[in-house]
Amino acid sequence: MQSIGVKFEPAARRLLERTIRTVGRVEVDERQLARVTVKLEGWIDRLLVNTTGASVRQGQVLFTLYSPELLATQEEYLIALRSIKTLGESEFPEVAAGARALLEASRRRLLLWDIHESHIRDLERTGKVLTTLPIHAPRAGTVINKMAVEGLQTKPGDELYTIADLSRIWIVGDIYEYEMPVVAIGQIASVSLSYVPEVSLQARIGFIYPSVDPQTRTAKVRFELDNPGERLKPGMYTNLELKIPLGMRLVVPKDAILESGERQIIFIRLGGGRLEWRNAKTGLRSGNWVEVLEGIREGEHVVTSANFLIDSESQLKSAVGGMPGMKH
Repeated sequence: MQSIGVKFEPAARRLLERTIRTVGRVEVDERQLARVTVKLEGWIDRLLVNTTGASVRQGQVLFTLYSPELLATQEEYLIALRSIKTLGESEFPEVAAGARALLEASRRRLLLWDIHESHIRDLERTGKVLTTLPIHAPRAGTVINKMAVEGLQTKPGDELYTIADLSRIWIVGDIYEYEMPVVAIGQIASVSLSYVPEVSLQARIGFIYPSVDPQTRTAKVRFELDNPGERLKPGMYTNLELKIPLGMRLVVPKDAILESGERQIIFIRLGGGRLEWRNAKTGLRSGNWVEVLEGIREGEHVVTSANFLIDSESQLKSAVGGMPGMKH
């Protein structure tokens, strides 16, 4: 055994940790997205936010919209308002009710077009219609897509801006299917950039996608994290390192396990230059360590280097067959 370099190591319980490394792609948090559309036909009159990448505040005016339909509805609202004042005390109840119904219908139409209450109050107070309607940003963030230009005719549903809050983002990484059993929502991963070594962030697994790519045999996992200073941009690639504690396990070095194709074998040192082979049942693997579920007890010494036994399958069978207790 000395001449062929056989080495031994005791089986012991160790705290195992699985390290999973992968590459992730930065994406916008879909919950932090807002798309700016209008609900009535018109033309963009003045464009106040006119560049992609601009930062906007919630409620900031993005552009003003000219709409003949809006003008007509405002005029209708003012007529209904004047009718209430003149016919409200009419001796004919149906006349007063008709004026109130017209006012309510006009007001409801303005509200359905997302006209602010403040604009309606100004209309009631001044009696002057809005020639153009200011369209406000629904949330604070960065303009990541802009279709609006001055003079553009818009129709209901046209997407004119996409605004994203990049202070919190997603990183989507691919993890192999054989690693998925130990991955769970809530685990924490380290995020780093190969080209900016000083950046070190922590991301939490927020969602595990329900399907596996049949080509790559990987599943997508979504990591969520804060993005201070918006250093991470959508489309960037990052390194992800996920360390998963596996608890205390009875382990041996991976070189102690001999794979014969149909079974796994461990050689035990009995003392006095004698070895005993046993069938082993292995479990989790972590780095250079393999968990042994059956076939060995804690403290027993296993062979960790026996190259003469693994040169070929025939030599393995010959070596095992010459030992006491071998059955064919």
